[in-house]
Amino acid sequence: MQKVRLADIAQKLGVSTVTVHNALCGRKGVSEALRERILQAASEMGYEAPAGGVKKKDAQNAWNIGALIAENFLAQYETYYWKLYQEFAKLAVEKNCNTVVDVLKKEAERRTLEIPQAFLETEPDAIAVIGEIDIRYIRMLKSRMQVPMVYIDFYNHEIADDAVVADNFYGMCQMTELLFECGLERLAFVGSVDASASIMDRYLGFMRAMIARHRTVPPEWVIRDRDEMGKLGVELPKHMPQGFVCNCDLAAEMVIDKLEAAGYRAPEDISVVGFDNFVLKGCRERGITTYEIDRKAMVKTALDKLIKQLRTPGRKQSCQIISGQIRWKNSVRKI
Repeated sequence: MQKVRLADIAQKLGVSTVTVHNALCGRKGVSEALRERILQAASEMGYEAPAGGVKKKDAQNAWNIGALIAENFLAQYETYYWKLYQEFAKLAVEKNCNTVVDVLKKEAERRTLEIPQAFLETEPDAIAVIGEIDIRYIRMLKSRMQVPMVYIDFYNHEIADDAVVADNFYGMCQMTELLFECGLERLAFVGSVDASASIMDRYLGFMRAMIARHRTVPPEWVIRDRDEMGKLGVELPKHMPQGFVCNCDLAAEMVIDKLEAAGYRAPEDISVVGFDNFVLKGCRERGITTYEIDRKAMVKTALDKLIKQLRTPGRKQSCQIISGQIRWKNSVRKI
């Protein structure tokens, strides 16, 4: 006989799987009348709770944490966000937590707004969203899952939950100032400003440094590095700057490729800086001067926030900014 799942009970009663799970765990958010219906249906259908019973975990038991990454961040490469998840999963094991990752498909994120199947099957106690996803999807996820959530490298004032972000604004401001200190003043920014909050913050950090130095930025020197579908690519401007300030190391790699193809040398002719200190698997190390994000500090802070939410429901939540440091390499020339 096939084992009865929470999803079977949910389908019979016309409620969500999360509601069934919460009712059987004795969690808040389920009316007593509905809780009784769920318990009765579970009994009639022959539902068997997992070994040890279905109950709210305490600090001595392992928490199940779901991680969610948007498909567009993983489509082509072993990306920065995948490395963040790996760091997160490794630390979770040390903290006696189990993790399951799900890749959020574009169709689900933008149109169908479906809960990831992995989350329905594993019923996570908490969720870590890694990278920016559509705010409409987050609203749905918060409403239906009703578990603690933390956002890594993404924050939105509307959600106002726990979040951990890199110091994108001041980090990029420092990278721009670095070029000024090297005698470079005519600078371009590379990054699709409207693609994510992180790129927007880095652009604003770049502009802060430029304005503070009383420098203007021609429109052609704000260069996109991806289209609306996330396809990567850059085009050099007609009039070249002295340096390119790139929103990430991958964009810096693409700029250097374009410069070499056009007959320029980096850094002898034009300097290039990146952000993240992340080299794609299989790519050669070009020695790009960059701003290194402290990934370990980010995931540790995020996991600690989730565990605190689980142990102390209703605690005050906040957005925490994690600073990094400049890594001098070989892509900048002092004049």
